[in-house]
Amino acid sequence: MSFRSSFLSATLAIAAFAAPVSAETVGKVGVDWVGNDIVVEAVTDPKIKGITCHVTYFDRSIIDRLSKGNWFEDPSNNSIACRQTGPIEIGDIDLSKEGEEVFREGMSLIWKQLVVNRIYDKANDTLIYLIHSRQVVDGSAKMAISTVPLFDQPVTWTNGKP
Repeated sequence: MSFRSSFLSATLAIAAFAAPVSAETVGKVGVDWVGNDIVVEAVTDPKIKGITCHVTYFDRSIIDRLSKGNWFEDPSNNSIACRQTGPIEIGDIDLSKEGEEVFREGMSLIWKQLVVNRIYDKANDTLIYLIHSRQVVDGSAKMAISTVPLFDQPVTWTNGKP
């Protein structure tokens, strides 16, 4: 088990109390001879059934960490794609412009987190999933979005459609 995997397991265990979410590694692609990988995880939204987001991020190898320094941090390069994977049932979600955090994963020992926020665009009846990095010292401008249109789809709102 790599340092990153051990650290992510511990971070996810701690973060589970703050943001209950299930994430499963569904792919891991080697990108070079030193063992750096791109990891693909399937993330489910804890308040919306029937939507799965696939999140990718870069996982640095021990060789890369030793040769380049910056031992405890991975790059902020990430992407997201969210799709309907079953009947959609929407629970009690935050309808504000900020939306709410649905997933968080540590990308360094202390300072950086990979975060997925969900925002509901009422005017266009669309769910927006935004992935970005959060850093204590310097924010990261690297981000991506994915949308799931709800228009003309059979959607169950447990508290009634807003």
